[in-house]
Amino acid sequence: MQSWRPMVDLPAPPAITFASDNAAGVHPAVMDALSAVNHGHALAYGDDPWTRQLGDVMRDVFGAPVETLPVWGGTGANVVALACLTHASDAVVCADTAHIHTDEAGAPERMAGTKLLALPATDDKLHPEQLRDPAAWLGDEHHPQPRVLSITQSTESGTLYTTDEIGALCDEAHRLGMLVHLDGARIANAAAALGGNVRAFTSDVGVDVISFGGTKNGLMYGEAVVFCRPELAARAAHVRKQLAQLPSKVRYISAQFLAILADGLWLRLAEHANAMATQLAAAVAAVPGAKVARAPAVNAVFVELPADAISPLQEWCFFWVWDPHRNEVRWMTAWDTTPADIDAFVAGVRAVLT
Repeated sequence: MQSWRPMVDLPAPPAITFASDNAAGVHPAVMDALSAVNHGHALAYGDDPWTRQLGDVMRDVFGAPVETLPVWGGTGANVVALACLTHASDAVVCADTAHIHTDEAGAPERMAGTKLLALPATDDKLHPEQLRDPAAWLGDEHHPQPRVLSITQSTESGTLYTTDEIGALCDEAHRLGMLVHLDGARIANAAAALGGNVRAFTSDVGVDVISFGGTKNGLMYGEAVVFCRPELAARAAHVRKQLAQLPSKVRYISAQFLAILADGLWLRLAEHANAMATQLAAAVAAVPGAKVARAPAVNAVFVELPADAISPLQEWCFFWVWDPHRNEVRWMTAWDTTPADIDAFVAGVRAVLT
């Protein structure tokens, strides 16, 4: 295959990157909230008006007496959640592609002290019948005890569990004596794609604890652990502190969440990011040599490219390779992606491929 050669007419790259929604800036409403909260003193460790208000707002979002703990980031949220649900010798069942298994450097196993039992997942989704094999270990002192099922919504490959699929998983997990954790780093994108009702695919169908993402949806930093069953939060404050996930100035995280949760902004931002992914997929599908793997369900676009086109494109406007064996790359849109960004990016893809 002929190697790619530099092209003098390669257009200027877009002002943003399609590498990750983590790369996006902070939404102006969040910046305003951070500025507003940065006046005067407030007691530390969450004993402040903004954190108390966030608890009330989350109860309104879920229509239930949920308990909410702000934390530093996504890995921290997952570790705190799982540590609250497990004890010594317990295990967490997850997909073999789950972020807690592949991208958190073993944090759940080291910090929460729980073993991960990773199962093969079609489209990154698990199915109820898969829980029965690990559940056969329950009661056997020689094996880790599966106590938690952890699923991701939206998944690492941008797919979505339907509400019925999550409900069926929760029913089976509970029948087997397991609790259900949902890694919702992109829960806003999932909620927007599924009609805007986050309760419908979480607390209403049996999810017990949620890692509720914000950083990928306009926050500067910060996530939240939401306990749909408040009794499961009995140890949560101590666990969060022990795992170094208790910020002293919690109000700066709480204020950010209040800003995006106000008037449904978090869903509008996610709807925009999802719509931009749909537009990007449609535009790149018309470029000879680019094969869109599937229609995007949220804000992730997966594309197979000629092998010798990937490095030049990365140098021009960086993104991540998703599956090197298939020359599949991942392009993420965000709350601040514009149609002009997409036009510029696709123009570069077309220039390199043609």
